[in-house]
Amino acid sequence: MAEKQSKLGGKNCFVCSPHNPIGLGVKFEYDNGVCRGEFEPNEHHVGFDGIAHGGIIFSVLDDVMANWIFLQQGRGFTAKCEIRYRDPLPVGTKILLECRFKRRKGRLVQLSSSAVRADGTLVAEADASFMLEELGNIAATF
Repeated sequence: MAEKQSKLGGKNCFVCSPHNPIGLGVKFEYDNGVCRGEFEPNEHHVGFDGIAHGGIIFSVLDDVMANWIFLQQGRGFTAKCEIRYRDPLPVGTKILLECRFKRRKGRLVQLSSSAVRADGTLVAEADASFMLEELGNIAATF
């Protein structure tokens, strides 16, 4: 199975661009229908008391879903996203990010993502709809 890494269509993306000096630098890979990445918040990502800000968690979950599309040479944007926070994420704790396809209707793709600590604790999960601008390889797959 060939792995693909993030396209640099968003050369200054806050979450995934290696060129953004204040970005998160998350690397995403797409393999066998699933997009994955890892993120570890540091002291610059806190909301309070050493806990990662919820907006940072939202950003990485949104971006793993966006990369599910981009890594298949598709292009689209978030139309709607709902997140549920399940457990706090302390600074210095790595999470595994994952996105999976749910369904597609015309140009609308519904995806789900999760952020899980190495011990298996679910930190947050999100469901989103993305409006496709370009299908890329998505049409052939789903």
